[in-house]
Amino acid sequence: MQAPPELRSALGFPTRLLMRRKKSRLFASAQHCQQTQHQTLSRLLHLNAGSRFANEHRLSDSTSLAEFRRSIPITNYDQYSSYIEQMKLGDHSALLGPKNPLLMFAMSSGTTSASKYIPITREFLKDYRRSWQIWTVMTSDQHPNVKKHRILQLSSDHQRFFTDGGTPCGNISGLTAVAQGSVVRHLYTVPSDLCRIKDLDTKYYAIARFALADPEVGIAMTANPSSLIALAQFADKHKVDIIRDIADGSFKTKDATPPELLQHISQRAFKPNPRRAQQLEALIQQHGRLWPRDYWPMLDIVSVWTAASCISYLPTLRRYYGDVPLRDHGLAASEGRMTIPIADGCADGLLDISSHYFEFIPEDEYGSLNPTILEAHELEQNKCYYILLTTSSGFSRYDICDVVQCTGFVGNTPMLTFLHKGSHISSITGEKLSESQVIEAVQAAANRMQIHLHQFTMVPTWGEPPRYELMVERSDLPAQGVVDNFATTIDTTLQQQNCEYAEKRQSARLGALRIVPLMEDSWNRMATVRQSQAGSSVEQYKHPCLIPNMDDGTQLFADLMAEEFTPVDDKQTGTATGDATSLLRRS
Repeated sequence: MQAPPELRSALGFPTRLLMRRKKSRLFASAQHCQQTQHQTLSRLLHLNAGSRFANEHRLSDSTSLAEFRRSIPITNYDQYSSYIEQMKLGDHSALLGPKNPLLMFAMSSGTTSASKYIPITREFLKDYRRSWQIWTVMTSDQHPNVKKHRILQLSSDHQRFFTDGGTPCGNISGLTAVAQGSVVRHLYTVPSDLCRIKDLDTKYYAIARFALADPEVGIAMTANPSSLIALAQFADKHKVDIIRDIADGSFKTKDATPPELLQHISQRAFKPNPRRAQQLEALIQQHGRLWPRDYWPMLDIVSVWTAASCISYLPTLRRYYGDVPLRDHGLAASEGRMTIPIADGCADGLLDISSHYFEFIPEDEYGSLNPTILEAHELEQNKCYYILLTTSSGFSRYDICDVVQCTGFVGNTPMLTFLHKGSHISSITGEKLSESQVIEAVQAAANRMQIHLHQFTMVPTWGEPPRYELMVERSDLPAQGVVDNFATTIDTTLQQQNCEYAEKRQSARLGALRIVPLMEDSWNRMATVRQSQAGSSVEQYKHPCLIPNMDDGTQLFADLMAEEFTPVDDKQTGTATGDATSLLRRS
């Protein structure tokens, strides 16, 4: 039985009081950014002192910043892979100190063919939750009605599989969901256990079955807006079955749900609710559809990422959820949560200087032999930087290939907004596809099918759903049927290489890869145009195998200057034919 709104607000008061204290400490520390950051670095070094990594690099809580920088170069996942392999077998002391137990590995796509296993420790989870609690209390204080209403949150399983050493692997959102106290769990309309359902359609149906039965949803939240769009579309498509289940207290997909999970969630719901079913049917009669903007009249706010490629989703999101305020999630990755947005309608957020130690490389110096390394308080407004993390998970000076812009300061702590992944990584739905993965997948598929490609370029393109398109000169391509198989083979290989690409494809947030035939000599024309624009020489020019930015992809089509003719799009086979001009118009 659900508690009434006033009781929900009263039950949450002690929790909000604690959250406000944490918020006050964050804003107080923002006045002393450098001091807070040095204290955070000492805490992190002390936490993992005694690990093999720390011993090999002579790190301790007494290590100065200068010594720390001399001991540790700028790192990426490859520098930790051998330690991670030991941890996967159960030897956690490879990276972690004895007072920093490992809880799970968060899975993330790597820049090569292997997935990344990101250690999530007890201290990491504490910092991560504190950051979210501060976000939550600021949001609820600015939207008082949220305290009385319920929360729809989409999360993923943190126990998708286990390492040989017995450590669960999955998504940190699932771990935070199960770590919530009983009072907080009561505020959520969808049981966190639903994330454990493996079959995607069954999972979406179960979520929609709970969500549509609850008219008191006040906030809908998940990281990527494509997930909320997919849920709205799925619920509208299956509205007849969902309404029947709500009326009867039944569950259409119970046969596809694990028995132990079904028994647990059945105790929370699945009571006949003919009144709610009648309300939903009336909405269909009135609007000819069933969208969240109609069946959640108390919806006050939607929380998703709103920066970079996610901007493209926002018009469609508003179409389904209405013209409600959007609250950004903040800059976050499996490696750490970095910023906390403090207002609606803004993608920037306050740097969380108490959780991680941050360093920054000016964007124009990235990749140089001796780049300038800045601390957080040294940033300049409107300048762009690559961000480095030192975290409680054992990573030091870790380059996550994110480009951020400083938009201002609170005290002397920067406000940052995410601009894009590094120059060789594309991420339109969170898949983080790298140029090296594209090259490997295309070459492997070409070798397997004995196709010889002189050049190719993959670009993200917008649509419902968005997808990737591989541009190849027509003279390099074999017969149409082989081209179709070629597209499928590349797409399958990318899914095998990149776990997040696979997840987005399987959930239909990314469409199937298409091959776009180009006119002969397109690449030579493009190279000539680009060399002229950049003023570079032939020797310096590097053909792009992946263009991460949609706008740059559109410009590429323009650079090709092909003759116009009507494109033919075969959605079933995943191929498209057309030249640059017509494709430019379509994109």
